[in-house]
Amino acid sequence: MVENGAERKRACERSGPRRKEEIFAAGLELLAGQGYDAFTIEGVAQRSGVNKTTIYRWWPSKSELLRDALLHSGTLAFDLPDTGSLTGDLTEMAARVQDLLADPKTRAVVEAALVGAVRHPAMRELVTQFLDDRLGRHQPLFTRAVERGELPADLDPALLVDAVAGALWIRLLVRRRPVSDDFAGRLVALLADGISAARERSGRRRG
Repeated sequence: MVENGAERKRACERSGPRRKEEIFAAGLELLAGQGYDAFTIEGVAQRSGVNKTTIYRWWPSKSELLRDALLHSGTLAFDLPDTGSLTGDLTEMAARVQDLLADPKTRAVVEAALVGAVRHPAMRELVTQFLDDRLGRHQPLFTRAVERGELPADLDPALLVDAVAGALWIRLLVRRRPVSDDFAGRLVALLADGISAARERSGRRRG
């Protein structure tokens, strides 16, 4: 079926402006460098070289622009692992989060977002939306684990995601300590003991 003009227009509108990746990159760089307070759409326009009128047409407020930058920029994205086991997937996921935080530019974005979330309700909502979005993207990993019998169906996967990401955030962003090559594996091995206990409890309840 051939798209008509209206359908093509709607598809274009959904995709955003042609230079949206440059806009997102500029927005996250400004967030990292200036924080949420000093962040402005005018600053994004200047850094990205995109007319501010164009940016305002797509994102009427800085919160809306930052939301889409956090959710859709490649800066904070990584492919979902599929190693064939829950422990393998969690270990690989932890390693990929570790790699993101090892990059000074990405780490600065994460730090600015977390600091802003503490001080500003709008930024806190943005960070919550980002975390919920990432949990949704990771859901196939946990669905496969339940199907393989590695994870109780009633266990909240957010507990595992928070445990893995939180441990890395504390280690790298708060303690400022290096992460060894086997850190991810040791962390997941520790979590695996808790997963095993939860699986046993779930089995007893069903029995």
